[in-house]
Amino acid sequence: MSFSLAAAGPSLAWYLTRSTGTVALLLLTVSLLLGILDVRRFATPRWPRFVVDELHRNVALLSIVFLALHIITAVLDSFTSISILDAFIPFIGSYRPFWLGLGAVSFDLLLAVSITSGLRRRIGYTAWRATHWASYACWPIALLHGFGTGSDVKATWLLGLSIICVLAVLAATLWRAFTSPAQRVRERTLAIGLVAAFSLFLVLWLPGGPLGHGWARRAGTPTSLLKHAASSSTNGSPGQ
Repeated sequence: MSFSLAAAGPSLAWYLTRSTGTVALLLLTVSLLLGILDVRRFATPRWPRFVVDELHRNVALLSIVFLALHIITAVLDSFTSISILDAFIPFIGSYRPFWLGLGAVSFDLLLAVSITSGLRRRIGYTAWRATHWASYACWPIALLHGFGTGSDVKATWLLGLSIICVLAVLAATLWRAFTSPAQRVRERTLAIGLVAAFSLFLVLWLPGGPLGHGWARRAGTPTSLLKHAASSSTNGSPGQ
């Protein structure tokens, strides 16, 4: 079910959806950076281990809060037909189903990591650690979701923020790979390979994808919404 808010142009929910999504990506990036760099290595007498660990945990929880707000406002936005089920069940929506589905996958993974972290003592360290590795998949999937569904993806400020997030995560991953113990050659090689592959993919995909012409149609935007956006542009109203 999708709630309707009548509006001639972009609604308040439309703006809130994009702003909360951007904040969620920034928080998710910070949380991932803290995890990659291994926050425990930076513990000092002034910033003891439990303080830094709490920072990492609280940033992750705050990112979930903004993701929840992002989902709620997307459901409330009258421009698109997005149901609450679309946020949890991937690839069932009618609006850019694949790219919207990636957001559901990322959200589900983040919820699984958060829930198992709360049950860590009950499920054991091994099960918790195995699930916690999913947090590393949340970020790239969420990033692709934002590129694929965001109507502001071509905006200079948002593209700049996204590039900064990407460069920060890639730099942190490489730093972690090269500062790991020498015996972890396989892990280091895998990390470097993943960084190179993801970077190459973005460089090759973005110009002809979200930054290219006609992406809204190719991404799976319903025809009725494309016609509405074209009509709004013709009438001088900002399209979504």
